[in-house]
Amino acid sequence: MRAVVETAVDGVILIDATGAILMFNPACEKLFGYKSAEVIGENVKRLMPEPYQSEHDAYLANYHRTHSPKIIGIGRTVQGRRKDGSVFPMDLSVGEAKQEGASIFVGIIRDLTERQRSEMVIRETAARLQAVVETAVDGVILIDATGEVLMFNPACERLFGYRSGEVTGRNVKLLMPDPYQREHDGYLANYHRTHERKIIGIGREVQGRRKDGSVFPMDLSVGEAKQEGASIFVGIIHDLTERKQAEAQLIQAQKMEAVGQLSGGIAHDFNNLLTVIIGNAEALSDELPMQPKLQRFLDMIISAGERGAELTQRLLAFSRRQTLQPVEVNCNRLVSQMQQMLQRTLREDVNIKIELEPGLWSAFADAAQLESAILNLAINAQDAMPDGGNLAITTANVPLDENYQSKNPEVPPGYYVMIAVTDDGEGMPENVLKKVFEPFFTTKEVGKGSGLGLSMVYGFVKQSNGHVSIYSDPGLGTTVRIYLPSNITPADMETARRRRDDNNVRGGRETILIAEDDAFVRSYAVNCLESLGYNVISAEDGREALGHLQANEAIDVLFTDIVMPGGMTGLELAESAKALRPRLKVLLTSGYALDTLTSRGRLHVGTAVLHKPYRKAGLAQHLRRIIEEPA
Repeated sequence: MRAVVETAVDGVILIDATGAILMFNPACEKLFGYKSAEVIGENVKRLMPEPYQSEHDAYLANYHRTHSPKIIGIGRTVQGRRKDGSVFPMDLSVGEAKQEGASIFVGIIRDLTERQRSEMVIRETAARLQAVVETAVDGVILIDATGEVLMFNPACERLFGYRSGEVTGRNVKLLMPDPYQREHDGYLANYHRTHERKIIGIGREVQGRRKDGSVFPMDLSVGEAKQEGASIFVGIIHDLTERKQAEAQLIQAQKMEAVGQLSGGIAHDFNNLLTVIIGNAEALSDELPMQPKLQRFLDMIISAGERGAELTQRLLAFSRRQTLQPVEVNCNRLVSQMQQMLQRTLREDVNIKIELEPGLWSAFADAAQLESAILNLAINAQDAMPDGGNLAITTANVPLDENYQSKNPEVPPGYYVMIAVTDDGEGMPENVLKKVFEPFFTTKEVGKGSGLGLSMVYGFVKQSNGHVSIYSDPGLGTTVRIYLPSNITPADMETARRRRDDNNVRGGRETILIAEDDAFVRSYAVNCLESLGYNVISAEDGREALGHLQANEAIDVLFTDIVMPGGMTGLELAESAKALRPRLKVLLTSGYALDTLTSRGRLHVGTAVLHKPYRKAGLAQHLRRIIEEPA
């Protein structure tokens, strides 16, 4: 027994009924730093730190009196005190025996210093890893060998629209659209059987399915590890939506550039041919003045040639090779002067409404080409309203900063004049909307249009260093917005700001969430509200706005466009927001005719709506009205 005790790795200590040490093995000497002779006969409490030391005698007396064990026969983690005064954690197990009728106690002591240090390292590593996972921009998901979700980080919550608690414990195929969903169980079983990798350790582009059923592209990288002998899999998910959109925009821009170069070349060569045709027809006309029959044919040739010249001029406009004469243009005056001409040109059942922003900046553009562009858009709007309707032409000042340029590199930051042409006609589906600026693309019947109207507008605006956007929804109508650079300077802006009397424009300190898909309009709204003192958060679609609402309880008002792409309209966003935050104030806005939205069930009568284009004063008044009205 002594040999066992002397060679034991753990400390072994023997004390009598009074607490005096009877035996102190070599392992104890290493643990406590005392030699055996230094402690034999001493009370064991010298090996204890406070409060154990001061409580020991009372505890031992209580045990002899009541025989109620607190540690004897049980064992627990306590602390020991070394000779140098340092304290260390230890596991203490105490047994009792009798010797000549008196109790003796044997203690087995195990040093827990290294174990606790290892556990601390593990905890710290786990905490660091958890922090990385929780703050990661990309989604991190952990599943077990059967496909059950074990972990779902906040980025995954934002990507898929589920809370962690909604998916943890469920099969990961919940997050997959078909055919991935149907094939997942078979793929996982095949992998466990053959270890043939199709995605594990490789990564590839797949599709994810959000809670609302919408599908999005994502890059998925999967790694495998072992836990208690079973496989677990960690997936890193990167949303490819923005990259795909940027790639599509680049492809479209390259296509438009290529078509523009081709169109410009064709127009140039065709103009040469038309010059010969028209010139020779005029020469023949001069030579044959006394032959009316032949003169009629020649007149028809000349007329057809001139129509061909008009078409080539539009092709040159699209290809940005026409000769422009840019000057400082007062767009309010230009639009006002066009009103009478538009009323004569368009049908009587088209109601024309002009809304001009007071103090509109001057634009720098070719006035004749701008007038032609507006006329083209007005005629297109008329064609979209075969039974009549409303046509609105509006103007507004729109400042754009570097933040906007970071998302739209082709648009330089600065001050722009916006001219919008809106109808409440038939509207266009998304597949048509993608092609409207392409030359010769038309939705009209054969012979009713050349397909060059919108492409001419596109070319003119781009050649003028501006920007053009189009928004349409079947059954609601279409809005085309032209943005032309203004020649106003920051110094002019500051002077105008000082001169402007804003006494009637009240701001506030509330937090406003703006949901608007048009980046130009979003930037304008943000600038307006920030200048009024509000805290502003912006989102480009309903899903992003809903994420802000879930994460930020300080938001006081939701200001959202009604018609937005991305799978969630402004009305759906407003309903979800009110379900989440019943006391939240909501202000809607739209460029479509409000009576059209109401009559077609898109809008409830009495809903707070600000019609586009809105002014700073109008926005301020609407906001204060809904903020201050009782909930």
